[in-house]
Amino acid sequence: MTRPAGRSGKARTVVVIGGGIAGLATAALLARDGHAVHLLEQQDSLGGRAGRWEAGGFRFDTGPSWYLMPEVIDHWFRLMGTSAAAELDLVRLDPGYRTFFEGEASPVDVPASREGAVALFESLDPGSGARLAQYLDEAEDAYRVATQRFLYDDFSSLRGLASPDILRRLPRLAALLTQTLDGRIARRFRDPRERQILGYPAVFLGTTPFRAPALYQLMSHLDLGQGVLYPRGGFAALVDAMERLARGAGVDVCLGARARRIVTGEFAGGVRVAGVEWTDDGGRGRRLDADVVVGAADLHHLETELLPAALRSHSEEAWSRRDPGPAAVLACLGIRGRLPELAHHNLFFVRDWRDNFRRITAGLHLAEATSLYVSRTSATDPHAAPAGDESLFVLVPAPAKPEWGRGGVDGSGSPAVEAVGDAAIRQVSEWARIPDLARRVVVRRTIGPADFAADFNAWRGGALGLAHTLGQSAMFRPANASRTVSGLLYAGASVRPGIGVPMCLISAELVLKRVRGDRLPGPAGLVEAKSLEVPWPT
Repeated sequence: MTRPAGRSGKARTVVVIGGGIAGLATAALLARDGHAVHLLEQQDSLGGRAGRWEAGGFRFDTGPSWYLMPEVIDHWFRLMGTSAAAELDLVRLDPGYRTFFEGEASPVDVPASREGAVALFESLDPGSGARLAQYLDEAEDAYRVATQRFLYDDFSSLRGLASPDILRRLPRLAALLTQTLDGRIARRFRDPRERQILGYPAVFLGTTPFRAPALYQLMSHLDLGQGVLYPRGGFAALVDAMERLARGAGVDVCLGARARRIVTGEFAGGVRVAGVEWTDDGGRGRRLDADVVVGAADLHHLETELLPAALRSHSEEAWSRRDPGPAAVLACLGIRGRLPELAHHNLFFVRDWRDNFRRITAGLHLAEATSLYVSRTSATDPHAAPAGDESLFVLVPAPAKPEWGRGGVDGSGSPAVEAVGDAAIRQVSEWARIPDLARRVVVRRTIGPADFAADFNAWRGGALGLAHTLGQSAMFRPANASRTVSGLLYAGASVRPGIGVPMCLISAELVLKRVRGDRLPGPAGLVEAKSLEVPWPT
């Protein structure tokens, strides 16, 4: 069966609320398809959580930093008539990342290739290399099924689940959905370092390995099977490329534009969108009429602040049962001198991982030592710091508690946020054996849970979006269309398919497909997901 691959038959006027990755991607795709698109972004720049900050010659991405699922990102660029290779300067990282384990004398570098990962596991625990090879085979199969049948499906119809490849895999899928990721890993791997390397991708999904379904074993195909890329200039370069293409396609970008109300009207006994009321950066009230409105901001904010209660698809009672995923404390640190002790990506794992995650999900204070992530962007990108210096971005997963407060520059954030930042610096200093790290910090800015709530309207200050638990994945995740208002569609990390830059790009495609009238599973404009293949830089 051939899917629609061209422009929609009728040109519509579209208003997109939110200029993060999902909103920017959606606006660009719809404009390229021939629609008149207006993009409203409340901040003074685009990108949303994929933000940027610069001070003293140091440059920082303040959001996503792992370039995974490159074929998905490239597919979006190809829908825009170009390619990721043409728009970005992509570098393959080797090692993919460095891991520090509490109590271990030396860090462990994770190689950039599947073969290297298998050899690494064999060196850590003889016999586990073969088990990892089998695990990665299964992960790759799960990933291909996901891209073909789950990720690019808005589940407005369940017919995609009746495909032969799904029916053939039902016993395996049942096992993957009824086991936890940690349980699946523990049955095969004894070494705690291996378990943490395989389990940590659950954090990318806003959850823990103890709560994520084993289906997310597929994540190991991304970092261990495919490897990790980096776009020079960081994710800011990705946002810039997307903005350039969106404006080139005709998107009308309105910055400093805060949406106040989604306007609706009655038709044929139902309710449909009529436009959006918003205020500009001067506080003046404005309105844009629209045939289609795409909410690409936080779903809870969109429904509770911009719609009356009677038109919301999700009640407050339903929200009270949902898992917002973790918040985070971020620290942007400009460091004098070099830091060869760190790789580009660095993961720090505490020994008592279960207690670490329990503190986050239960809303408790973090321990003095906690699992965290450090990006030394200047290891790959010389423009990220002055010559001879380093740019560090530290991310500490934290409870979704906006009452912890906001961050600030030079220690001016809330006491709770600054205390987490101080502890993280001490931990990195001790574990990576950089005794003078704190004294070498010349630029510092922290970001706390309340910043995510204030700047991105993030529900409960979540850093990523709704956690990918079983009850919040695939068809169980909030839908990409309102159940009560015709013409009101949704994109972004709150809805299907989920969290992360690639998922947000796919959510934009789901909106594009719905506007086109294409309800088939699989990427827009392609017959088979296997077409999502791009050459890797060497």
